[in-house]
Amino acid sequence: MNAVLKPQSTACPLINDAFLSNPYPTYQALREAGPIHWSDEFFGGAWLLTDHADVEMVLRDPRFSAQRTGAWVKDREESPGELGEFQRLFARALLFLDAPDHPRIRKVLQVGFKPDVIQKLTPHIEQTITHLLDQAEAADSFDFIEQVARPLPVHVMTRLMGIEHTQVNDFMVWSDDLAAFIGTPLPTRAQARRAQTSLVAMGEFFDDLLEHKRQKPGDDLTTRLQQAEAAGEIQGGPELLAQCAMLLFAGHETTRHLLGSGLQALLTHPEQWRRLKQEPTLLPGAVREFLRFDSPVQYTGRRVVTDLVLHGQLLRRGDLVLPLIGAANRDPARYTQPDTLDIARNEGSSLAFGSGPHVCIGAAITRLEAEMVFGQLLQRWPDLHLRSTEPQWGRNPAYRGLTSLPLRQPLTMLTTHYSSKDYPTDLRRVVVENNAACEGHLLHLSR
Repeated sequence: MNAVLKPQSTACPLINDAFLSNPYPTYQALREAGPIHWSDEFFGGAWLLTDHADVEMVLRDPRFSAQRTGAWVKDREESPGELGEFQRLFARALLFLDAPDHPRIRKVLQVGFKPDVIQKLTPHIEQTITHLLDQAEAADSFDFIEQVARPLPVHVMTRLMGIEHTQVNDFMVWSDDLAAFIGTPLPTRAQARRAQTSLVAMGEFFDDLLEHKRQKPGDDLTTRLQQAEAAGEIQGGPELLAQCAMLLFAGHETTRHLLGSGLQALLTHPEQWRRLKQEPTLLPGAVREFLRFDSPVQYTGRRVVTDLVLHGQLLRRGDLVLPLIGAANRDPARYTQPDTLDIARNEGSSLAFGSGPHVCIGAAITRLEAEMVFGQLLQRWPDLHLRSTEPQWGRNPAYRGLTSLPLRQPLTMLTTHYSSKDYPTDLRRVVVENNAACEGHLLHLSR
């Protein structure tokens, strides 16, 4: 079947208020019109793919390159080299690399996400969640995004990387600036300049931290990266700094949006909330369903390496292709009743964390954080409700998430504070074993 090839009319852009609130009707309309579309709205022109099979193929196929930052950055410059410092770091991040650099660097980073490392991190995640929920319980108002979903991933990543918590707020601001640039179809020069300022600030921070770890090594990922540099496994300077900065960014963006969107989905489907209370061993599968149902990353990008034909259309070398992950995860050819939230769904993992060589390196930690947050919420406040029926979605079409999620606390609050040791024994076992198994699967995919 031939695709609809005409560029989207500027009078009817894809990205509008309705799309940002709910992109899934737009994805459905695109899918029904054909499997491939050209749109001028994204980065000056890109091919859009909606079908699960096509999206997964592009993410795995070496004919589609992850190296895509050069023209993207230059198009935002007012004068040559204006964003040179940004590009120097940005282009070296794992997210934008192909072989042979990608597998070499991923192998170095993978040591920080092994099951034994995650196991050691688990008590800190428990304590942090308990502390954040204690603070929320004591406050007059309870905005889940601001008080839990936004700070938690930064606290976890800073612990993983051996960073003191004094700059948590800076990290969140820096991450927001990067997300605004990366996730906007046509970022403004002002957004590009803010992103450069924040990325350079992150690079300078990690430059100082790496020097500190040389003098006083610790049991953390930054120390391991410094030692890998000394062993010649990763290059110092931009290559090393880029990985540090993007790890912190990626760990923050994906997890906070999963937490917010997942809780919002649960509370707007009360039958699913009740079932999860009754069957807590469904929690790991429920988190996988939240990732599929409302993916934190809605699309990613690839550049065509060599001319090829896809669905009868000629894609030329250098063309940008956008695999629409959010659309693929609602593809009825892959999932039964894809627009239905079903925490007991048993149809395999979604593409929320990608697929192939670039599958998310921190997926197991993200899932573990979500399982622990929802586990504590269910035990602490089993009758939790939304305070507003109008969700406040962000304006970023690539990184879909809520900016606010006000919750109505039950009239009678439980005073006992929970940690994972209070979970039913079978739930504790499922959480730990599920994440170890999934991490092993991701390690297999990354080879």
